[in-house]
Amino acid sequence: MKKIFLLFSLVFIYSYSSADETGKQLAQESGCLACHSVKTKVLGPSYQDVAKKYKQDKTAKSMLVKKIKNGGKGNWGNVPMPPHPKLKEKDIEKIVTWILSI
Repeated sequence: MKKIFLLFSLVFIYSYSSADETGKQLAQESGCLACHSVKTKVLGPSYQDVAKKYKQDKTAKSMLVKKIKNGGKGNWGNVPMPPHPKLKEKDIEKIVTWILSI
């Protein structure tokens, strides 16, 4: 029984971390890191700050997906985030999952 639990745990950890890496890679490929970084504010907030702000918010993922898709202004100051309508929603979801996991 312990072996089955250990195997299940390893599979879960691997799939979670590979999903994490996919979100990070998509953020890099989509140009997100031109305005954001993981640890420090650039034009937009750091991803650590975003994850911290929305840590307890159960609606954060869907809200952030919409914000990336449609753009927005006001949550982090006066610099607007441009819309990204060409990004696939599935890809945006992976990016947001990665950001919130930081």
